[in-house]
Amino acid sequence: NTARGAVIDTDALVKALKEGWIAAAALDVFEQEPLPPDHPLTKLNNVVLTPHIGSATIETRTQMAELVAQNLIAFYKGEVPPTLVNKEVVKVRPPGFKS
Repeated sequence: NTARGAVIDTDALVKALKEGWIAAAALDVFEQEPLPPDHPLTKLNNVVLTPHIGSATIETRTQMAELVAQNLIAFYKGEVPPTLVNKEVVKVRPPGFKS
């Protein structure tokens, strides 16, 4: 699971892994983060756990850095940052933005 921790019924997954209904699982996100060291998932040898780093490739980190730079450049030019999600803030906080 690389989506959201709440997508998985963790108790059901642990049971299915222990009973062999599922051969293995790989999880990058969890309902509770960080995952407690004594969590049942940490005791299973058919589970791979990563600490919320599923997107951590050179390519994605490079793209993320480029987007940050593009957003900062737009902001300092007085423009709306290209990847601004909550565009309604432009109306609330107009200084520094052109809309």
